[in-house]
Amino acid sequence: MLVEIDEHGMISHARVRHARSLQIERGKRAGAITGIVVHQTDADTSASSLNSYKRPKANGAHFLIDKDGTIYQTAAIYQRTNHVGPLQARCLVMKKCSLSDFPEKVEPTAMHRMEMLKAPADRYPSNMEAVGIEMVGRARLPVGFKPPTKQLKFPIEKIRGIHGIYDAPTPAQNQSLSWLVRVLQDSMQIAEGEVFRHPVVSRKNPTEAEGAIWTLPVPTP
Repeated sequence: MLVEIDEHGMISHARVRHARSLQIERGKRAGAITGIVVHQTDADTSASSLNSYKRPKANGAHFLIDKDGTIYQTAAIYQRTNHVGPLQARCLVMKKCSLSDFPEKVEPTAMHRMEMLKAPADRYPSNMEAVGIEMVGRARLPVGFKPPTKQLKFPIEKIRGIHGIYDAPTPAQNQSLSWLVRVLQDSMQIAEGEVFRHPVVSRKNPTEAEGAIWTLPVPTP
């Protein structure tokens, strides 16, 4: 399913609202787009995320999907944005390497540097190669949750970031996500197996985008 994409990487389609924020763009990509990373915003509303993207040197992804299924394009596709974070080793999942191939107690930054020495086809897509899609949804602490003793002095936001459970995406969000992923795959020749939840490619809360579905049947055009 093809859509019109202008020279900057903005999609022209009735389902996509332009809300481009130059503050989250980090310059033109140096290589091909090879994958898609699906996130959740850790916010209750689209407005809070859209407003945060207007701050100087803000971070964000290329698209934002509201709970009612509205799709906002917040950055040009051909621009890099900071949304992925340090990469995990894809070779461990593909069983092409083992933990013994890495230094003992390798830190996330060190593993990321090692991964970035590989060709894009041999690792997860980084900020340079990935299109980012955010879905509005917040991580919430379970009712009655008590943090471990060693974390009692942590700020509540840090505790929530570690132990919070993200909202399940709404049916409307998953329908829009499926449409958008299909459009990006077909229009930019992104392989079907190159769509990932954020915690898969980086060290993030494992419940982020846990309920994201991008394989639903979608109507055309």
